Amino acid sequence: MSNATQDKGKLPRLQVTQRNAIEPFTKNGTSLGFTLMDFWKWSVSDLASNTTRGIVAEFLVARAIGADTTGVRDEWGPVDLKHNGISIQVKSAAYLQSWKQDKLSAITFSANPTRKWDPDTNKQEKEARWHADVWVFALLKHEDKHSLDPMDVEQWEFYVAPTSLLKSRTRSQHSITLKSLKELCNPNKNGQQDVRGPITYNSLLHAVECAFADERRMASS
Repeated sequence: MSNATQDKGKLPRLQVTQRNAIEPFTKNGTSLGFTLMDFWKWSVSDLASNTTRGIVAEFLVARAIGADTTGVRDEWGPVDLKHNGISIQVKSAAYLQSWKQDKLSAITFSANPTRKWDPDTNKQEKEARWHADVWVFALLKHEDKHSLDPMDVEQWEFYVAPTSLLKSRTRSQHSITLKSLKELCNPNKNGQQDVRGPITYNSLLHAVECAFADERRMASS
């Protein structure tokens, strides 16, 4: 029986584990002389590109809060990170892009409910929902292209909000501007336990934990 005609029940989701970057590409078991690291260097060296920058932001948040990064990123998961019982969604934006710009980019983050997809059943929920407890908005704030380095955490700033705070907004439920985010994360205005932003890389864990406490309080009130 060919792979194309196998019973669907015998084609479950792949169980993927981390590779070590030295694995060679092969032909009939013989190395072709280039490795997975060569592919990675070719494909994702532009850390400022929109897609790759978003993954970098997720990785930085994961490392800052101590989340497990020994596995493999779940590209289609309902949330980006889970740590100590907290589900976290990470969104990124930047003033600088890879292409030529006439001016700095306006900062807007997507912030909306989504339809969860189950990779074990290949089915998607009918209704969009808010799946995370906490949202982290990561801004690559650097404004000089000659010295831009997304690997330098000093070039980033972060804003953290409990999901209930986003849901309570009377304006767009799909995106949020930086100005609106700063207003939303004002602790004096919203009675939060701690400053939500802008915060530094080293303050992320504390901010996420406080936002989670706020989320539980707001969700139960």
